[in-house]
Amino acid sequence: MMEKFLQQSMDTEEKFYRYEEQRLKIEDKRREAEHARELQMLQMLGQMLAGISSTVSQRSQGIPSNPSQRSNHRAYGDNFNYNPVTTPLLPPIVIERSFSVHKTHSIKEMENIFQLVRNVIPPLTAKKHKGQDGRIGIVGGCQEYTGASYFAAITALKVGADLSHVFCTKDAASVIKSYSPELIVHPVLDRRDAVHEVEKWLPRLHSIVVGPGLGRDDALLENAKGIIEKAKIKGIPIVIDADGLWLIAQQPSVIQGYPRAILTPNAMEFSRLYEAVLRDPVDSGDQHGCLLRLSQALGNLTIVQKGERDLISDGEKVLVCSHEGSSRRCGGQGDLLSGSLGVLAHWAFLAGAEKTNGQNPFLVAAFGACSLTRQCNNQAFQKFGRSMTASDMVLEIGTSFNKLFET
Repeated sequence: MMEKFLQQSMDTEEKFYRYEEQRLKIEDKRREAEHARELQMLQMLGQMLAGISSTVSQRSQGIPSNPSQRSNHRAYGDNFNYNPVTTPLLPPIVIERSFSVHKTHSIKEMENIFQLVRNVIPPLTAKKHKGQDGRIGIVGGCQEYTGASYFAAITALKVGADLSHVFCTKDAASVIKSYSPELIVHPVLDRRDAVHEVEKWLPRLHSIVVGPGLGRDDALLENAKGIIEKAKIKGIPIVIDADGLWLIAQQPSVIQGYPRAILTPNAMEFSRLYEAVLRDPVDSGDQHGCLLRLSQALGNLTIVQKGERDLISDGEKVLVCSHEGSSRRCGGQGDLLSGSLGVLAHWAFLAGAEKTNGQNPFLVAAFGACSLTRQCNNQAFQKFGRSMTASDMVLEIGTSFNKLFET
């Protein structure tokens, strides 16, 4: 039965990815056509401006000086572009900020979009003690998947957390510990009293990341569920990724209604979650609407839908991160995202609404983590090209962080 189920799951994923490939090809053609139309319109606009420049000069004297008479004028180059998206539940807002090879933006605009992230980053000072800037827990790591929990944990340290704990299985512990002496490794996840053992550490942790390298063993998933429930009671931010999302797809009530949760699904994981919660297939033509509906159905949780562009929503807004990355898709990139998000979620939550300008702190944290991961991807790809791996991206975290948030 298990082999049959796994084969069906693999067939379903293969069909999904074939569909995604076709959809992306269609999307590329559509963008090329739009780009051609934009160029044509710009050429026409240039001709029109050349012909009417003298007329504009003559009419400029008639422009009303009263500001109230010009209140409908829109100033381009604002911090954000707001576009309405219609859903059956709420009239949400799409906040889009794209920095890619296809669009040109001024340094001032880039400063504006990252300022909220910069606001929540705690300053370095000699007066602090160890652990004050973040103690992050990674729940995951089994015999088959030791790399994922390592990448999430080491990324948390590289981003700026002081301590990084990994709660993994006994078989995985020595392997993960051998990757790095900086990690605190707890071989408890496959024990019967795993939930109790992890619960003892929760008061010392500022956030947890559940899922990297967790696997789909029933006992491990059940322990992860118990740990999530205990973390909710403590009120700490919870990032759920990878096989943690498999658990949520089977039992959405585990996280439903907890506002300090952040889910980070890829395309396949998002489709599985959407169908499990809303009982309908994803509408590929309405990505923003689907993301909003899923977030709202889960109680306005923050969701990061990873893809060509990262879509981030709390059920009220959609924030689009198109910061330039690369075309390389090696394993482990999602683990870097979840690890960095664990740290930034703590920082943003601790900073409060004043430093996030009233924005949802987890939206700010998610945008920062997505931008950072993409920057690491870009820098590593520039050095290694097709041979780039997640380990190469880890080495770029420090310079990427400085470039985005500290220069």
